[in-house]
Amino acid sequence: MQNWLLPEYIEDILPAQARRLESLRRLLLDLFRVHGYQLVIPPSLEYLESLLTGTGHDMDLQTFKLVDQLSGRLMGLRADITPQVARIDAHLLNRQGVTRLCYAGSVLHALPAGLTATRELFQVGAELYGHAGLESDLEIQRLMLEALQRAGIAEVQLDLGHVAVFRPLARRAELPPQAEADLFRALQAKDIPAIRALTASLEAKTREALALLPELYGGDEVLVQARKRLPRDPEIVRALDELSGVARKLKSEVGELCFDLAELRGYHYHSGIVFAAYAKPWPAAVAQGGRYDHVGAAFGRSRPATGFSMDIRQMAADMTEPSGASGILAPCVSDPGLAEKIRELRQQGEVVVVELPGHEAARHELGCERRLVLRDGQWAPVAMDQL
Repeated sequence: MQNWLLPEYIEDILPAQARRLESLRRLLLDLFRVHGYQLVIPPSLEYLESLLTGTGHDMDLQTFKLVDQLSGRLMGLRADITPQVARIDAHLLNRQGVTRLCYAGSVLHALPAGLTATRELFQVGAELYGHAGLESDLEIQRLMLEALQRAGIAEVQLDLGHVAVFRPLARRAELPPQAEADLFRALQAKDIPAIRALTASLEAKTREALALLPELYGGDEVLVQARKRLPRDPEIVRALDELSGVARKLKSEVGELCFDLAELRGYHYHSGIVFAAYAKPWPAAVAQGGRYDHVGAAFGRSRPATGFSMDIRQMAADMTEPSGASGILAPCVSDPGLAEKIRELRQQGEVVVVELPGHEAARHELGCERRLVLRDGQWAPVAMDQL
């Protein structure tokens, strides 16, 4: 095997995709800034306890681990930036009011999410701390929808769920940890036969409610059916009320809005409404998030929190190349007028590439469709096909 081959599901980002990714990163961070979200840049690795604290070990299997040569302690390469931002809010900023933070950076997953997925994602996101009401849930969801729109994704399906629908049913079931974990996986896969097998020993009302959850996916009728057929537990009723309240506000702002009451992504991490945005041609969610009110407690200060994140690396890979002016080729000659013209064009945002001697045959590789030409004592860009 060649020594320069990269590990499986790890790839270089080449110039065209890198240009799209960087443009998207700048666009999104500028969007977050004008909404009052301040940029933070957490480290790419931390002590393992800090990375996994408060996540309910959901990220444990996805985290690369190594030994710190200075302390001998286990460290991890981050698989998600959100817990790091929660640590910054709770332990470093220590603000009393609402805090809005955003971030952009690479994360590594020990296992790929699919056969064509990368293990190194570029995660961009925004988090809001200090407010527990639906107003902050709506602000975050609207910001996510605007971010997708700015990225050129107009037709979005927004799926809403709530972990507090499953949680009281799991308590009523009193399943041992392993059985609850198996049930969780079956619900995520919407595997009704497996759900019925795992809940066969439970009392009828709880058994039927758990088997019903995968069927509760769709439009407004889902909440109607949930209110009729799920137990009248106060926690479930409150969760359905919150979903209904958010849906009323967002219905006119999104292409399609669906409810998925079996959506338990980050069940041990999230505490309230969870959401995911889907769009063609991507089979998986292009952005996702939710409420996670208790993560900060592990860092010494529990704060209400909600946020979202997206992998813009995959998004940039599938985007078409933006249209616009190509680069300008400049001759490599000593001329004060030429140097001034190059400086002027670059200040205007134009790409000007100086052609070095001896490489005229590879000129087509530079991506330039215009060339600086001296005419009537003035340097000006002229289309190559007009020369």
